[in-house]
Amino acid sequence: MKPRSKNLLCKAVEALIAAIEIYNKPVFGYREETFAILAVNAWELLAKARLLQLAGNKMSAILEYAPRIKANGDKTEKAYRRRNKAGNAITVGLFKALDRLGADYGAAVDAPIRQNLEAIAEIRDNAVHFANKDLAFAKSFHEISSATVANFVQAARIWFGDDLSDRRMFLMPLAFISGVSTVPGLSMNGEERHLARYLEDLKSADTGHDGNFAVALTVEISMKRTKDGSGSPFSVTRDPSAVMVRLEEADIRETYPWEYSTLRVRLRNRYENFKENSAYHLIRKELEKDSRFCRRRLLDPGKPDGTKKNFYSPNILREFDAHYTRRKPSSSPE
Repeated sequence: MKPRSKNLLCKAVEALIAAIEIYNKPVFGYREETFAILAVNAWELLAKARLLQLAGNKMSAILEYAPRIKANGDKTEKAYRRRNKAGNAITVGLFKALDRLGADYGAAVDAPIRQNLEAIAEIRDNAVHFANKDLAFAKSFHEISSATVANFVQAARIWFGDDLSDRRMFLMPLAFISGVSTVPGLSMNGEERHLARYLEDLKSADTGHDGNFAVALTVEISMKRTKDGSGSPFSVTRDPSAVMVRLEEADIRETYPWEYSTLRVRLRNRYENFKENSAYHLIRKELEKDSRFCRRRLLDPGKPDGTKKNFYSPNILREFDAHYTRRKPSSSPE
C-alpha cells in the first residue's frame, strides 16, 4: 500500500500532465487559462505530498485548523479541524502549504519557485479578464509556464527521487502551437495589459539563485532518463546475517525525508529546553552512526557527482526524548 505522500505525488504528476496535454493541443482557445488552473492544482498537490512526507504521513500536516465559537461569542483555546459542507476535513491551499514547509519543517522552497507560482496563480485568478490575448502575452506565459513545469520536475526528483524524464513533461514551442509570425489584429484590453506588465516585472526580478529553479525560462529544455543506478543497498539492522533490502532512491527519500534544517526546526518545536549546543551535537553525531535514523546521500539524485549530505528519519525524534523535555500540548496539532 502506497503512503499518502506517494498517492498525492501521483495525483500531482497526473494533474501536470493534463495541463501540459491541454497546452500542447494544436487548437484550443482556453489554453493558457486551463494550464494555469491545472498547474496550480498540480503544485498544490506536490506541496502537500512534501508536507506529508516530512510529517511521517500524518494528515494533520495538511489540514486546516481553527478555533470554534462558544455560545457567548468567545473563541475556544483548542483548534479543531475545519470541515466543508459535506463534512470532510478541509486541507490547506498552495501558499499556506509552502508557508508550512518553511515554518514547521525548515524546508522552505527556493524563492524562484514561489515567484513563479505567484505568477501562475495570478494568471489563474485573472482568467476571466482574458479576451484578446496577443503575441506578447502568449510569449510571457510560455516562458513562465515552461519554468513551472521544469521546477516541478526538479522538485519531484530532489524531494522524492522521482524521475519524470520519460513522461514528456515539456511544453511545445509557440511556433508549433500557433503561427507566431503573425500578430493578431486585436490588442490587449486594460486588464490584460496590467497582468502582462506584472509578469514582465516578475521575470525581470528573477535574479540570483542556485540554478536549480527559475521564475521563467527562455531556453529549450531537454530531459533524459538517468542511466546511473541510483538504488543503494540498505539494511535496517547492523546484523550481517539479516536479510538485505534494496531500496530505490524514491524509497530512501520517503524513509529519510529530513534535511538538517528540518531536524533542527522539529526539535525546537518539540522540546521546551532544546539548545543547539555542543551537548546536542554529540547526541546527534552518535545517532547519525545508526542507519535506522540517518543516511548520507546525494543532495540531488540526478547529479551522481554532486554534493552529499545527511538525511534523517522522523523516528530520530524519539531518541531525543531521553535528553530533552517535551513541550505541553498546544491548542493546535503538532
